[in-house]
Amino acid sequence: MEKLRRLWEKKKLLGLGLMSGTSLDGMDAALVEIEGCGKDTKVKLREFYTQPYSKELRALLLEAVMGETGGSRTVCCLNTLMGKIALDAALRVCEKAGVSPADVDFAGSHGQTIYHQSREIPFGGTGVRGTLQIGEASIIAEGLGCVVVSDFRVRDMAAGGQGAPLVPYTEYLLYSREDETTALQNIGGIGNITILPAGSSLDQVMAFDTGPGNMIIDAVISAISGGIQTYDAAGAMAGRGKVSGGLLDYMREKDGDYLQMPPPKSTGRESYNADYIRLLLEKAGTLGLSAEDTLASVTCYTADTIRIALERFCPVLPRRLIIGGGGARNETLLGYIKRQLADHGLGGCAVVSAGEMGINADAKEAVAFAVLANETLHGICNNAPSATGAAHPVIMGKISF
Repeated sequence: MEKLRRLWEKKKLLGLGLMSGTSLDGMDAALVEIEGCGKDTKVKLREFYTQPYSKELRALLLEAVMGETGGSRTVCCLNTLMGKIALDAALRVCEKAGVSPADVDFAGSHGQTIYHQSREIPFGGTGVRGTLQIGEASIIAEGLGCVVVSDFRVRDMAAGGQGAPLVPYTEYLLYSREDETTALQNIGGIGNITILPAGSSLDQVMAFDTGPGNMIIDAVISAISGGIQTYDAAGAMAGRGKVSGGLLDYMREKDGDYLQMPPPKSTGRESYNADYIRLLLEKAGTLGLSAEDTLASVTCYTADTIRIALERFCPVLPRRLIIGGGGARNETLLGYIKRQLADHGLGGCAVVSAGEMGINADAKEAVAFAVLANETLHGICNNAPSATGAAHPVIMGKISF
């Protein structure tokens, strides 16, 4: 407890946020200066670094997150390995910033989600919901010598929530405004939106997963290229294709229940697994689509789900939709989003990238976990029940000394 007491006495803390997302492309590490807590929180990004994953590790993670193969040995080994990778990313971002790891006060580590079952399923003679993040926090704590907060989702789920999305709480602290409604759309593997009504309180914040972000796009281009390409850089290949209404209709129909489901709601790779991609590509073949047309269609579908989310569930049209995550670099996708909004009477909502707003799109989620950890260490509830569906606010995160 002495470590916590020393943190509470300091006016400004040096924190690390560690995050590995559904795209499975690398471990993000954000080094931040953080002052205050709650609505008084002030954050300054000092440095950012991504530790890329090897093809071998990405394949192992992809196999694990599909939830169809592997066992306790695989999970155990991956948990240790991801802890080591998180520590390495933390040390490298410190080196990049010219900061001694001994000066870091705390770290907040999301780890890597390898399974997330937000809706109850029959298991063992009863109904079960659950989530599992790996990346052993003890390894990070030992290597840095500081307090580490990890495993955030489970406490929200214990309170009846879906354990997702988690970032909206930090977006409320950092980006809410008294004079305008703002929406922030993250496009990682999964797309998720946060709607911050003008002058809102935390219980008025709305946030949910819109559907696939880059996940289907990445899987399709990987299948088309025989694994040579794992993403469509800047949306170049999709930009050469023509969107198929038939394939869009097929995807909307498959996801119809989720798209119509009111928030709170969340989804993940469990919904867009190998069988989903196989059937999708078979449908594209039946429609006689080229590789470019198939990729254009699935890219447009991500834009389609974002438009549907705003159209159906946003009570007030936001002044702007701020796009973050890897999808913010996909120029074709951004073009589709703008066109979808304009074509469906939502043109009053300007579409801007996080970079245009002075926000580091790559670092945003890693920064969020530093902020969440700071709240945990100060004993402040850090979930957004209106977004997760939890019965009440809770303090998320387990502390390793």
